[in-house]
Amino acid sequence: MGWALVIEILSWLFILSGSAFTLIGAIGTLRFPNFWSRLHAASISESAGMILLISGMCLQGGISLLTVKLLIIGTFIFITGPTSTHAVANAAHTSGARPDSDEDARKKQKGTS
Repeated sequence: MGWALVIEILSWLFILSGSAFTLIGAIGTLRFPNFWSRLHAASISESAGMILLISGMCLQGGISLLTVKLLIIGTFIFITGPTSTHAVANAAHTSGARPDSDEDARKKQKGTS
């Protein structure tokens, strides 16, 4: 088993794992009950999925200009993703949307207010 096969297996493992994270985050964004949990699902899984996808593509590309471009794109996404999530959360909090307390969440689950 040569290095080329090891790199090929690792790259596809990273790409498939990143795709799974991204897909799970998208499903979580659709299924979670409120804004705050949806925001959390989107931000965390997007960052993890992006890191894995970019890593897998870098391994596929080898040492080339393509890898440098992928790393620049990954750095940009890695900085702007959490920043935009923070901006959206801050705007929602400023406009009056507040996360539920544990007691409020339990009441909503039971169906009483």
